[in-house]
Amino acid sequence: MTPFEQTVHHYLTHLYGPRAGEVQRRIGQHLANFRTASTASPPANTAGHDAPTWSEKDQWVICYGDSILDEGTPPLAVLDTFLQSYLGDAISGVHVLPFFPWSSDDGFSVIHYREVNSELGEWAHIQTLASHYDLMADLVLNHVSRESLWFVDYLTGSLPGRDYFIEVDPDTDVSQVTRPRSSPLLVPISTRRGTRHVWATFSEDQIDLNFENPDVLLEFVGILLFYLQQGVRIIRLDAVAFLWKRLGTSCIHLPETHTVVRLLRAIVDEIAPGTLLITETNVPHAENISYFGLERLAKGAPDEAHMVYQFALPPLLLHTLTRGEATTIQTWLNSLPVLP
Repeated sequence: MTPFEQTVHHYLTHLYGPRAGEVQRRIGQHLANFRTASTASPPANTAGHDAPTWSEKDQWVICYGDSILDEGTPPLAVLDTFLQSYLGDAISGVHVLPFFPWSSDDGFSVIHYREVNSELGEWAHIQTLASHYDLMADLVLNHVSRESLWFVDYLTGSLPGRDYFIEVDPDTDVSQVTRPRSSPLLVPISTRRGTRHVWATFSEDQIDLNFENPDVLLEFVGILLFYLQQGVRIIRLDAVAFLWKRLGTSCIHLPETHTVVRLLRAIVDEIAPGTLLITETNVPHAENISYFGLERLAKGAPDEAHMVYQFALPPLLLHTLTRGEATTIQTWLNSLPVLP
């Protein structure tokens, strides 16, 4: 095995035990297909991104695909024209929030991962944006819309989605589960097999996926590589902290979740150098920076996310501006550890 293959096998063994070899073989197929497709049609963003550097000069716009409208023109095309006309090279990147078909939560309940919402445009518009700016897109991998074909498969007992979701007996004690919602965790669903209760961290429309099933992981490896082929350079791992569930635990930041992030990091570093992963982990600072990979971080070689959000910074900036003093933000900055 190559060092990369050994790393992947190590992570997959942690996740799936004796099934690791077969899962690795199938990941290898995804990677081979990506290499073939990239040779035939290179992604739009390939120039100059092998060794990304960051500074205070990097400026980003975050927006929805329909933030700017012009009647008769696809919103994604309008966005690209606006950015080039009014911002130009004053910005280095754009994060277009979920631009897929969706059913709730402002796009974070995805129906089709490999489609662009027809009301916004098509993949060609995404590729054009990626040719002008570093493009960030969301990989919404913790949950899926109940309108998705995978969930329809679950309802009817059909493949591939039949085993993609988490059923729990409604009498199970789930009091230890940590989640940012007050809605019921277990949602009753009428299926062909009768009523079942499925795990829903965020809402009854957003049904959590079961990453203990390696087929789910493989689906998202394929989706991730598909986004890279469309020119996306930065992948935001939405709600990733809740990815792996184990009854009797808090079901947040589990070791398997960190292993999945490490696996995705290893894949993008190998297959598309210059691609960046950022975790959407809105949690206390010590928990947040754990997604760099703390063990390797201490050695100067983090092996999980390339970036994490600093959620404390925006409100502290507002506090500084409104109060006209920088003592609080300076104290906070001085408390931060050195990061890569």
